[in-house]
Amino acid sequence: MDGVVRSLRVKALPRSELKKRAARIALVLSDSDGVMTDTGVYYSESGEAYKRFSIRDGMGVELLRNAGIETAIITGERSGSVVRRSEKLGLRYLYLGVKDKRRQLNSIIAETGISIERIAFIGDDVNDVEIIAAIGKSGLTAAPADAMPAVTRIVHYRCRAHGGNGAFRDFADWLLSLRAHHVSMPDVPRTTEQL
Repeated sequence: MDGVVRSLRVKALPRSELKKRAARIALVLSDSDGVMTDTGVYYSESGEAYKRFSIRDGMGVELLRNAGIETAIITGERSGSVVRRSEKLGLRYLYLGVKDKRRQLNSIIAETGISIERIAFIGDDVNDVEIIAAIGKSGLTAAPADAMPAVTRIVHYRCRAHGGNGAFRDFADWLLSLRAHHVSMPDVPRTTEQL
């Protein structure tokens, strides 16, 4: 895979193509560690104890849902924290212990009934490269600001936020802005002191 990683580069797409692809997205797949979390894990004598998730990313999931877009998590880990977080977010699809995400993609397409050109993906490390390459041909891809260089070279969008600190929300906002369905906060009257 190392040779594959080094040879891949994404061709920048014109904004019109990005908008066309965004308009058809029905599912955003997200890695967990490094995207939804900051890559840190707290361990105790009994094993994994805590992972930190961003509340802003949770709002990103909600904004996508309001626009008719499902979110799913796909991770190589088998983590109770990820199960609890996906339950809290109301995700219909969760894929744990997936060592070959590209191979799992065919099962995801069959299970969800959503074709590959209607899928977006955000990932951060070399184990995400093959699924990014597959989805990137007709869907949309992204990486957190602190993703590995092999990943940032091949995605359509590099988030401004780091993993676990709003990267998923950043991707959701970008995707929704391309669709022109972005939900903004209502205008709040401001006093002259706030200006």
